[in-house]
Amino acid sequence: MPTDCITYQNSGYFSSLMNDYLDQKNNLHTLYNRFPKIENFENQILEKQANFNSNDDIKRNVLVSVLQNQYSHIETSLLTKDNIESLLSSNTFTVTTGHQLNLFSGPLYFLYKIISTINLTNELKEKYPTYNFVPVYWMATEDHDFEEINYFNFKGKKFRWNTSSLGPVGRLSTEGLDEFFEVYELELGSSINAQEIKKMFKEAYLNHDNLADATRHLANSLFGSYGLVIIDADHADLKRTFIPYAKEELLHQSSHKLVLETTEKLKEYSIQVNPREINLFYIEDTLRERIIFEDEKYKVNNTKIEFSEAEILNLLEQSPEKFSPNVIMRPLYQEVILPNLCYIGGGGEIAYWLELKSFFDVSKVTFPMLLVRNSVLLVSEKQSNKADKLDLNWSDLFSKQDELINKKTKELSAFPIDLTPLKEQLIAQFKDLYNIATVTDESFIGAVKAQEAKQIKGLAHLEKRLLKAQKRKLSDILQRMIELQNDLFPNQGLQERQANFSEFYLQDGENLIPMIINQLKPLENNFEVITL
Repeated sequence: MPTDCITYQNSGYFSSLMNDYLDQKNNLHTLYNRFPKIENFENQILEKQANFNSNDDIKRNVLVSVLQNQYSHIETSLLTKDNIESLLSSNTFTVTTGHQLNLFSGPLYFLYKIISTINLTNELKEKYPTYNFVPVYWMATEDHDFEEINYFNFKGKKFRWNTSSLGPVGRLSTEGLDEFFEVYELELGSSINAQEIKKMFKEAYLNHDNLADATRHLANSLFGSYGLVIIDADHADLKRTFIPYAKEELLHQSSHKLVLETTEKLKEYSIQVNPREINLFYIEDTLRERIIFEDEKYKVNNTKIEFSEAEILNLLEQSPEKFSPNVIMRPLYQEVILPNLCYIGGGGEIAYWLELKSFFDVSKVTFPMLLVRNSVLLVSEKQSNKADKLDLNWSDLFSKQDELINKKTKELSAFPIDLTPLKEQLIAQFKDLYNIATVTDESFIGAVKAQEAKQIKGLAHLEKRLLKAQKRKLSDILQRMIELQNDLFPNQGLQERQANFSEFYLQDGENLIPMIINQLKPLENNFEVITL
């Protein structure tokens, strides 16, 4: 299949912080451990091994036991089973991505995160064959921002699950999704691929009681054959291994001070996450609220629940599952319970990870390598041919629409629209007038300046009118360009943040994911264009 690409930095869709990170600017070096290059993973492995302590074997045993329990009622590929069992070995390491429990996977980049993770483990195994590398999808089961995940877009239409959620979304009942499915399946049609999509949805969401189990089933059906291991960290046994770090947070709130110090170093950028004084939530099935400390009491925000210091520490020891790390503490929790080398995420995620290294250092936990996930634009053969006929390259299509239309209007015009040469001639003529004014009457200079500004403004006005006239003359071809760009960049945004995978699965079926996997290279930092 033909491919093309554009660098992340040239795509126009990455923040200045991410561009500087990808360019490895000196001002960011202290905020990460190692930049994700294949040759840097050896030292990351050696550092993980050097930090080995007697609890690590226990943690691996707990991790494998929990995973085997979570997979006990799901059809599991031999490769995934082997990967889970291999986690008992000190020679096995993980590469992890995390994502919310978006309904039916949500936007396309859910796929790209996991594919990046799978592909990187394969590259690492080829480079370092004496080690094992396991791709892990960390389900964000403890999130509570239900409005962010209760819908997906299909062919420009939004399909929303109208229900409410008060606690961790992973524990949310899937009741009512049968009515949602009745509406969605009408849009799919009756093709073979449509039947497969319907089957996937029903088996995931109509045959499981909660959103965590449903999401695990869906991700496993899409990626289980590649050995993906899916973890739900909302589990008492896993949280028991995190007790010392949660206790430190409750008693000393060290994360708050350390992260604030780091955000000061990032003040020239847009800060992603501001820490709380205590970065833990209290959770029950229908409750997830911040823990705050005031009046010498630990209180659960927006409730009447409160604890003394002794009471909350006793609760932590007896029921660690009632404590949930927020966005600041979650990365530490992840790295404590997984033998992880690298975290893969979008630009926004990597940005907040960059706030955390000093916190990890004080916590004596190895900071993972941070890799920006693959980004992809899926293009049909018809769209690709249309771009060729319109003489559009991918840099053109990634540009802002006004810039695209102005550029193409100038290129297609039979005469130059850019009046810069005339402006330069005018400036040269006025330079002579300035010279005359300085040797005759300097009071004349003000009049010269005013006339120069007036004439340059006049040329700029004529240039705008000329451009506008040419746009009218070329309206047919320009409109075709606009339509193509709008198809590829819905709402003038990224396709991967809008469309659901089912829109493309409907066309390419089970070939879709293997096709993308074969094209993507996670360490190359390119925005890939894949023609289906």
